[in-house]
Amino acid sequence: MPLTYHKTEAGQSALHNRASPLSRRQRSAFIMFDGRRSVADVLRLTVGLGVTEDDIVQMRRLAYLEEHEVVSGFFSATPSPSTLPPSLYPEFAAVSLQSVDAPAPLLSGPLDVSNASVKTPTPAADAHASYLKAYPLATRLTAELGLRGFLLNLAVESCGSREKLRELAPKIGAAVGPKKFRELEDALR
Repeated sequence: MPLTYHKTEAGQSALHNRASPLSRRQRSAFIMFDGRRSVADVLRLTVGLGVTEDDIVQMRRLAYLEEHEVVSGFFSATPSPSTLPPSLYPEFAAVSLQSVDAPAPLLSGPLDVSNASVKTPTPAADAHASYLKAYPLATRLTAELGLRGFLLNLAVESCGSREKLRELAPKIGAAVGPKKFRELEDALR
């Protein structure tokens, strides 16, 4: 599985407050880390800007990025030592696979759900679930625009709710076209 990163809370805060020591080219690369793009993808997309692996190492040292690994359809921020390039993870450079313990099983027997109650999702939970579905789509669509969509991508990054993303949606639709926009439009319903 390719190495991917996502922004930490410190990274998000620095991005929104513009109070980070990142250069413009590093900032452009930083925006592209969404937990889906691999390091190689981001480096390939920003090669024209002069972004290098050293820039990504600096973002890691500033604690703006953390590893984002997909495990059985769920996301985990726990690094896997077998996938760690030593230059990006100096703290794990000496770890070997033999020194990593296997995780303990979560359940020792069958799960009894006979007394479990089913909770009906609230409108707020539905709105949040819709936002969680729409946000990565909006980020991907605006990032695909390259430098032309840079400011739009920043605006997507600053959206913290489905309502704010809905307000920005017409601009995204105008920039990417109706065919690409349809998926995002469906996610925002």
